[in-house]
Amino acid sequence: MQIDFEHRQAAHCENGVTANLLRFSGVEITEPLAFGIGSGLFFIYIPFLMVNNAPAFSYRTMPGLIFKRTCKRLGIEVIRKKFSSQESARKMLDSCLQNNQPVGCQVGVYYLTYFPKEYRFHFNAHNLVVFGKEEDQYLISDPVMEGTTSLTDYELNRVRFAKGPLAPKGQIYYPNLTKNITPENMKYAIRKGIRQNVRDMLFIPGPIAGVSGIKFVAKKILKWHDKLGAQKTGLYLAQLVRMQEEIGTGGGGFRFIYAAFLQQAHKFIPDDKIVAISQQFTSAGDMWRDAAVQAAGIFKGRLTQRSDFVNMHDRMLQVAEVEKQAFTQLSKLKF
Repeated sequence: MQIDFEHRQAAHCENGVTANLLRFSGVEITEPLAFGIGSGLFFIYIPFLMVNNAPAFSYRTMPGLIFKRTCKRLGIEVIRKKFSSQESARKMLDSCLQNNQPVGCQVGVYYLTYFPKEYRFHFNAHNLVVFGKEEDQYLISDPVMEGTTSLTDYELNRVRFAKGPLAPKGQIYYPNLTKNITPENMKYAIRKGIRQNVRDMLFIPGPIAGVSGIKFVAKKILKWHDKLGAQKTGLYLAQLVRMQEEIGTGGGGFRFIYAAFLQQAHKFIPDDKIVAISQQFTSAGDMWRDAAVQAAGIFKGRLTQRSDFVNMHDRMLQVAEVEKQAFTQLSKLKF
């Protein structure tokens, strides 16, 4: 039992799953368009969620929202189910496959056997597509992998029911397309995606999210250094980099994808200002990557002076300013 499903590699799991499932349903969409329509770009500092003894950071919106928003804005129904038992989850999955319906699954990374060991950690918001079953092997399209792979029934159940924060609870999802998606549908969805991303990055309440969150963390770096010391602050900065570069495509990569989204959006919204703004997000991505190098130097003990932490503080403030200007310009577009 194998569905004729096209696997395309992507930079980020949920973007890739969203685009690949929608293409299977007949919607011509790319990973950047899915990311932008789903208002995927974000930043948040989560001090109350400790991961490996350091606070959590995220450079993207909550897991699941990119798929949900993209489908909703295109007028496509989302079928999503969670389960209390592995047996009911297995039966539902097998039923979908028998009905020629590939499904997205939210899974934990730690027990994904096809991942290199150095990339396995306790993170329960990874996404993949199951598109077939051969005896005890489920066929897997994981968009961050170059090709398709497989997991045994036991291995798939283990990652579908991983424990801890964001426990997937056997979650499956897929789009239920009942109409043709027109260029006008795409234009509407792009417009909605941009407007929400502007709100999320510029106007979300509180100090820990959006552009305000980037500035807040920049100021925290110096406070951590003075209160906790260089070593502990280095650990926190390592977490910042880990969330940026290893979990999905991270901070810099997401900015590059958003730049590509704006460039592709120009086809549907022919305003040349969009292309110019996209270049600012490319610059922001470069700046995030440069900041990661600085943070890594601090964590590894190569950069130990307070001036090095000031440098990191300054870099993050510069990123915040670039992203603020870019989103402010997007908010002023008439479309």
